[in-house]
Amino acid sequence: MSLFLSGCPLWLTGILLIILPTAAAAGALILIRGHVGLEQLTTNNEVAGFKFAVVGVIYAVLLAFAVIVVWERFTEAEVAVVQEAGAAATAYRLSSGNEPEAVATRAALGNYLRLAIARDWPQMAVEKDSSDVTRALDVLYASALRLAQNESRQPGVVLELLNQLDTITNARRNRLQLAVGIVPGVLWTALTLGGILTVAFTFFFGTENLKAQVMMTGVLTTIVFLGLFVIVTIDHPFTGPVHVGSEPLQHVLEDFAGR
Repeated sequence: MSLFLSGCPLWLTGILLIILPTAAAAGALILIRGHVGLEQLTTNNEVAGFKFAVVGVIYAVLLAFAVIVVWERFTEAEVAVVQEAGAAATAYRLSSGNEPEAVATRAALGNYLRLAIARDWPQMAVEKDSSDVTRALDVLYASALRLAQNESRQPGVVLELLNQLDTITNARRNRLQLAVGIVPGVLWTALTLGGILTVAFTFFFGTENLKAQVMMTGVLTTIVFLGLFVIVTIDHPFTGPVHVGSEPLQHVLEDFAGR
């Protein structure tokens, strides 16, 4: 469900996660008010108000924790892509030269980046990875190892080139791992159930002005599910309208073409 909502347009996700729950909460409040009556609900105000404060604080802490964790991991995905691009640019410069091994290494590096953009990103959007990109990375390593055997290359340059390839590999592995989603299922259950219970707690209150109470419940529901909306939109960093793009890798390819 999280993957589906992450891939939806923002307006559709907003309808499903904010507007519909808010309308449902307002309708449920009106039904309960008509069924139970104002007098019975009013007797709960004092005790329910104290308990609601505790419930609200507990859920706010849980929601804030989830938002911070998801945002940090989303930022980590951005950093992984930038690191991959930076390592690729450095590896390209370290493999400069007219030797056949150097030319093959640069060609393999460019092919890897093109496949990563064309294949990895669409696959990561559905929590998968591309075997074509993995094979391209294997070819890149093989080309770099043949270049390393060239006696004209300084050992320090060869070592740094292999280090940059390791950085590319680790960065790709990191983004593939983050693509499968950040929030675990048990936390999604706690966030969803906690939001519903927090909103439902307002049904125990009763005020003479029903319209004002419905509006207050609607505002609370909007705020609660707005937090869930934020979490859903960035839970899968490479899926949906709000995602980490491949622009850093594209810029490196453009830099290659200009040389």
